[in-house]
Amino acid sequence: MNITRENIDELNAVVKVDIAKEDYSSKVEKVLKDYRKNANIPGFRKGHVPMGMVKKQYGKAVLVDEVNKLLQDALNKYLTEEKLDVLGNPLPKEQENFDWDSETYTFEFELGLSPQFEVSLDNKEPITHYKIVAGDEMIENQVKTIQKQYGKLVSKETAEEGDQVTGTFKNEEEGIDAKATLPLDKIKGKKNKDKFIGAKAGDVIKLKTKGLFEDEHDLMEFLQVEHDKAHDLDVEVEFTVSEVNQQELADLDQELFDKLFGKGEVTSVTELKEKIKEDAAKQFEQQSDQQLLNDVTEMLIENTSFDLPKEFLQKWIQTAGEKELSAEEAKEEYEKSEKGLRFQLIEGKLIAEHDLQVKFEDLKAFAKERIKEQMAQFGQMNPDDKELDDIAARILSRQDEVKRLSEQLMNQKLLELYKEKVNLKEKEVTYEEFVKEVYQ
Repeated sequence: MNITRENIDELNAVVKVDIAKEDYSSKVEKVLKDYRKNANIPGFRKGHVPMGMVKKQYGKAVLVDEVNKLLQDALNKYLTEEKLDVLGNPLPKEQENFDWDSETYTFEFELGLSPQFEVSLDNKEPITHYKIVAGDEMIENQVKTIQKQYGKLVSKETAEEGDQVTGTFKNEEEGIDAKATLPLDKIKGKKNKDKFIGAKAGDVIKLKTKGLFEDEHDLMEFLQVEHDKAHDLDVEVEFTVSEVNQQELADLDQELFDKLFGKGEVTSVTELKEKIKEDAAKQFEQQSDQQLLNDVTEMLIENTSFDLPKEFLQKWIQTAGEKELSAEEAKEEYEKSEKGLRFQLIEGKLIAEHDLQVKFEDLKAFAKERIKEQMAQFGQMNPDDKELDDIAARILSRQDEVKRLSEQLMNQKLLELYKEKVNLKEKEVTYEEFVKEVYQ
């Protein structure tokens, strides 16, 4: 067997593989002998079918199969030994007058080569690293939410603004029969809200579902209808009131503080607000870091210039998926994915140059931290190490979880690299300011 390569240019090459009879003949003979041992052909005892008949019936198929196996193994070995960094997979070139009856074969493959380029983290214009904090309004709203959550309901005769009304939504034609406790501040529009003001047990209120709630998803919860149905639901429903309650807010006292944070951890409203602010900052940190990753990614793509084997990649995309694409479809798909491909190459170079490895010990520790965070959300604040080890072992036994956590850990390592090397400027903003500045 002989393998040669012709470099068309810096990004494209053709590999030629010559296969002679001595490369495959022994393999073909061995397979045919095994076929002969097990062949069941009428008129012959098992294992005594003439080899000529076996070759006539199976010879061509076995030959094609063995040559293709040999070809694939040789090509993979060649790419590895030559340390060729290729994009996509080698594409076989069409050959006219190819003859399987010949004893020697020549195959050619097109290669798309990865470009050579340099990546610099030295940006002149600083990138904004947002420090997101809770504003006064958000903190006050959170205090009110806590007071409502730990407060109590007081029964009333008639409903007023801000009350909760319990009752049943009905529409026989749509199969709606749903009991619901409805905070009146979720109702949209003065006309709808006015129907509830003064309502008492036994009253029947007629309502249109379209535009009934501030959030359309509330239709799913209160009327117990599916998402797709809720989106377009425009019918009249009857709401029969069964009770009216007023939400009495919990007092902001030491008993509430101890219930929320542990005995003596918070002793005043000022400390409560500071705690809310600290907790919010931790939650917002993930969004801030994700935005920084996005912004550095954009900077690197913009500042790192290199060519790609565009025509090769479009041809490869045509046959890479389950369904073969037309040339036009492949071109469109390439244009959509080019930016992502460029960053994959940039990211790969950064990982190699800065030796950012995901070792199993790091991955296990990372998984355990994620598990601890999730357990804390359900009140399990101090799980023992054995329990964490057991859960981590179960998670890391699944390939999809290993892939997902590895990607998260690598993103964390890249983020640490960016914070150390990239020119950043910190900017403190409230969450509302962050949303307005970044997303709008």
